[in-house]
Amino acid sequence: MKITLYPIVGAIALASACSSDDDKSTSSTAVDYKEEMRNLVINISSKAKSTSADFAIIPQNGIQLVTQNGEEDGALHTAYLDAIDAHGQEDFLYGYDQDDVATPSDVTSYLKAFLDRSHSSGNTILITDYCSTDSKKSASYATNNTYGYLSYAAEHRELDIIPTSEPYQVHSGDVNSLADAKNFLYLLNPDNYATRADFVQALKNTRYDVMIIDLFFHDGTSFTADEIAQLKTKNGGGKRKVIAYMSIGEAENYRYYWQSSWNSTKPSWMDAENPDWPGNYKVKYWETDWQNIIYKNNDSYLNKILAAGFDGVYLDIIDAFEYYE
Repeated sequence: MKITLYPIVGAIALASACSSDDDKSTSSTAVDYKEEMRNLVINISSKAKSTSADFAIIPQNGIQLVTQNGEEDGALHTAYLDAIDAHGQEDFLYGYDQDDVATPSDVTSYLKAFLDRSHSSGNTILITDYCSTDSKKSASYATNNTYGYLSYAAEHRELDIIPTSEPYQVHSGDVNSLADAKNFLYLLNPDNYATRADFVQALKNTRYDVMIIDLFFHDGTSFTADEIAQLKTKNGGGKRKVIAYMSIGEAENYRYYWQSSWNSTKPSWMDAENPDWPGNYKVKYWETDWQNIIYKNNDSYLNKILAAGFDGVYLDIIDAFEYYE
């Protein structure tokens, strides 16, 4: 999973203190970075739902986009909220500064103000806390449940293991929509599995209501519609939802779309490499050539996800607007 942990509260205060008419560059005033990210998500939603009306759109992080001005008490951005079905949020209770360490209470309170507004608008909230101590995992599940959020206590930030314990509030009922779900699994890295068959079987053996996985196995090949269909029934019975991960705020040099020429000459829409995740590059996500890769072309990333039969898409690096702001 590709994430940069920005000091959200401090960054907002710093930006407010330092901004003035004199130090605003032409580029910073020419692009509304929050609105351009909202537009990208809305357009992805429009295309996907025109193919499958029940296809779930789930942005991860960047929760400030739910209000028009990015403030906790701002007017809701209804077009954005109408385009999505859920919100993913990392490090809500654990992992913001360090894995298995409680997130500062002011950060949790800040995030919760936005998350609750999205939740009140009808969206499901999916929390990923990074904690490995049993007592902290239990606290994460119990506290998030009191807030009405689904949660997953991830023992590794690499998201490379299936927990040995049963899912929180496990049940055998059908999950016809995200609103029916009581738990979820977030598993992006299949490196611990030698073959696709091993990985698919391991997922089939679980009882999670929702799975968030990558479209691709670690050899770069995409999962087939038949393989995804096999995952849509929980072990022991009951339907579940299978969601595909897709980064829309960074380009990744191990994806099918990567061209070897970019290693020496970056396209105009590609920006700096993420120092925390080598091989991942910030992108000017408002530019057409990047959007062609993500959702506009016939061979787009979104089209591949739809063709594989996933029930939705989990959009990462939504908070890329913070990098540009």
